[in-house]
Amino acid sequence: MKKIFLLLAVVGSAILSSCEGDRGPQGPAGTNIESEVFELRNVDFAFDNTEGYIIRNDLNPQILLADNILIYRMTGTIDSNTPIWQLIPRTLFLQEGELDYDYDFSRVDFTIYAGGTFNLALTPEYINNQTFRIVIIPGFLSNKGTKSVNTNDYNAVINYYGINDKKITILN
Repeated sequence: MKKIFLLLAVVGSAILSSCEGDRGPQGPAGTNIESEVFELRNVDFAFDNTEGYIIRNDLNPQILLADNILIYRMTGTIDSNTPIWQLIPRTLFLQEGELDYDYDFSRVDFTIYAGGTFNLALTPEYINNQTFRIVIIPGFLSNKGTKSVNTNDYNAVINYYGINDKKITILN
């Protein structure tokens, strides 16, 4: 009896797996999502009475809910082809006091903040002509995690996620 059921199961699955029906409707167009790098070059923070010094920019196209963003500030250069990138949030301890860079983001935009324990207008070199790199890491890469990569190291992040930072889109 068991052999008959086994034989019917094998024959039935072979017949059903070779069935073909009408083709279904075309699904929605897919989105080609990949890791990207954007750059804000030589931008000034604007003063907002509510939020302090900010830089706000839209994301176009919008990112997905599971996507993540890392933002790096250029702190200097080794030579004309080798910038030095520092992950924010970051606190700088200056003679005038503490200066903090931070950011937040949504699917549609991001905001970079500069705040401190002193009047930032006294140190325009920290709020004017700033350059930032915005690294978008798609959610489908989240299975790689960020614990395996030193996110403080811009080049390590670019290499780990296979991001081509030679094709950088300038946002300003």
